[in-house]
Amino acid sequence: MPNVQVLVGDGNKVLGTFQPDGLEGNGVPAQAGFRAGPGQRVVEVNLPDSALQLNPDALHKHKKGGKSLKTFRPGTSLTNAQLLELPVDILVPAALENQITAANASKIKAKIVAEAANGPTTPMADDTLFKRGRTVIPDILANAGGVTVSYFEWVQDFSSYFWDEDEVDKRLERAMVKAYRQVAETAARGKMSLRDGAYVVSVGRVADATKVRGIFP
Repeated sequence: MPNVQVLVGDGNKVLGTFQPDGLEGNGVPAQAGFRAGPGQRVVEVNLPDSALQLNPDALHKHKKGGKSLKTFRPGTSLTNAQLLELPVDILVPAALENQITAANASKIKAKIVAEAANGPTTPMADDTLFKRGRTVIPDILANAGGVTVSYFEWVQDFSSYFWDEDEVDKRLERAMVKAYRQVAETAARGKMSLRDGAYVVSVGRVADATKVRGIFP
């Protein structure tokens, strides 16, 4: 199954991208509608080798006819390189590694890059984006929600006491907001990127735990 990225916009300006799960499934139009907020619409779909303009209703009709997204050609196509360099506010590389490199980091126009994929930005590209004043929310922080909820599942299984969906969402939001604030404050104090701030926080926690518990648990 191909990885995809979808750009969300307000009709005039692309606001961001996301990667829907299950490109070939029936849930894509629903996910597209869910991610697009009030006054916004999905305007592009990005496959590994190209990007397509997208109307979710047209895509849904196309899919209901038993056809593949590969044959859906409603508008002008773009290359992945062109897609990454669009004048967006938020760019979410959500599929592949090493998409933002030293070769294209200087051309990234997004103000915020939120790494939903693992390792979509190379170290040299990260340095370039930081020097250009771009905010990169690193993968270790941006996509930590999944492993956080996995921990919640372990806690519930261990205690045999289970939370409803609202409780999980509230606890996740508290954990993620707290983590972001700690990383952002550390980065601001050290005048460093959020990625370096995340490393300082995480290494510091390991060091503190080692001092208290010793090398062996």
